Amino acid sequence: MKFAKDAFTVGMMTMLSRILGFVRDMLLAAVLGTGPIAGAFIVAFRIPNLFRRIFAEGAFNAAFVPLYNKKIERDGEAAATKFASEAMSGLVLILLILTALFEIFMPTFLGGIAWGFKADADKYALAVELARIMFPYLMFLSIMALIAGILNSFQKFAIAALVPVLLNVVVVSAIIILVLLDIIEQELVARYLSYAVTFAGFLQVAAIWHYCKKQGHLPHFVRPTFNKDVKELVKLGIPGMIAGGITQINIVIGTGIATSYAGAVGYLYYADRLYQLPLGVVGVAVGVVLLPSLSRAFAAHDKTEANDLQNRALEFSMMLTVPAMVAFLFIAEVVVSVLFERGRFNAPATVETAIVLRAFAVGLPAFVAVKVFSPGFFANQDTKTPMYYGIATIIANTVMALIFAQYWQHVGIAIATSIAAWMNFLLLAGTLYVRGHFKLDVKCIKTLPMIVIASLLMGACVYYSAVYLSPWLSAGNNDILRGGLMFLLVVEGALTYGLFLHYTGALTFSEMKGFVKRKNKNSKPLEKAKNSSDNSSTDKKS
Repeated sequence: MKFAKDAFTVGMMTMLSRILGFVRDMLLAAVLGTGPIAGAFIVAFRIPNLFRRIFAEGAFNAAFVPLYNKKIERDGEAAATKFASEAMSGLVLILLILTALFEIFMPTFLGGIAWGFKADADKYALAVELARIMFPYLMFLSIMALIAGILNSFQKFAIAALVPVLLNVVVVSAIIILVLLDIIEQELVARYLSYAVTFAGFLQVAAIWHYCKKQGHLPHFVRPTFNKDVKELVKLGIPGMIAGGITQINIVIGTGIATSYAGAVGYLYYADRLYQLPLGVVGVAVGVVLLPSLSRAFAAHDKTEANDLQNRALEFSMMLTVPAMVAFLFIAEVVVSVLFERGRFNAPATVETAIVLRAFAVGLPAFVAVKVFSPGFFANQDTKTPMYYGIATIIANTVMALIFAQYWQHVGIAIATSIAAWMNFLLLAGTLYVRGHFKLDVKCIKTLPMIVIASLLMGACVYYSAVYLSPWLSAGNNDILRGGLMFLLVVEGALTYGLFLHYTGALTFSEMKGFVKRKNKNSKPLEKAKNSSDNSSTDKKS
């Protein structure tokens, strides 16, 4: 199945980025810990990331990709490139204005999302300074996301998924250089790393720009116009901005509430980084690959193909997400300790971060399932329904987080985020079912319970192994030893999970072997459409 192969490709590229991301966060935890300066850096970094998700990934995955694919199918690649050029030019103009406004009014904006920092004038001033340094990162990443959408439409998934690795490479290199130069004063480290983030954004857009140019699909800057196509993009894009950025908006809200509690911002950030691994590797991969395929299926009025795509995407995503959730629930302390507990990240921080990780893990299948079901709306150019549901879940998340934080502080914030994710998932899946755009098929109904059983059995094996190895996994031991044992636990989990999948019937060994090798008979719909268009033109001329 071509979908599985493409999702696997994107997932592996994203996995590489996330692994380097863990290296980055391990170093950040060591040099900044979870104290006030770490909190200032994390909050400042959240701001461009939030707007990147909303303006770039949210709006353009929801609106641009279906419209761009429709242009190719209907009018040809030249018209699609013209549309992409107009969209890119308009986006850059908006972002230039937005960047100027935020650079000027950053103190006011930051005070609105990190009100807890106002009690410490120095920490607040540092957060404002770091946010100003990093905000241009948004401009670079937004252009990158648009170009990635173009490449994804031509089934060029790998490079778009690989380019984000550059952020982690640059930041990790910067930390190593600072340590080698004996620059360890925390405020100075935070400033240098903020400049590194912005520089990484420039490298990312330069790399994907060069690749897209070589492929012959590169848009170019034109005078921004508000024509019919751009109006349609805006009409779909504004709701898409909200719908596509729900998770990030909820996380930023949670971060803002966490600024009122000592250390809470750091606990939430490091737990977030851990559960973002399966969410990024699986959820983002599925969403990126599924949207263009669904767009073409619905455009061709092929409901059978669309339903099959969504069922296989749900199976694929849950097959990789549920075991991750179980592992986080069973051995959260071990994972957090091995990855982060060193330097300024101490044992109490490990305990608190592990509790938050468990709270996030409960919502992990829902976070990923939202990525599966959102394209069902976007492919039909319906971004308003996910927007309405998104607004409802944002409100619910905010209310719950404010209430829960009074009793459980940072843990309550994570619980609220997970509950909101399940609400969003149920609303999206239920609406698709009612509209006749999705229905669980027999294979999916059989497979999902088996995935849960196999995951629980795997979790029990890994848990008892971790208990046995606990004397060697503790923070007092050599990091290489601890890392090696953690790797063995991962290998054990993968092997036992594979065995349990086979013997429960969820996925046999033969199916595993061919899972990412099967080809779809319509694997090159764009080329076929183009050839068909060319033949049609020839027939007319003759």
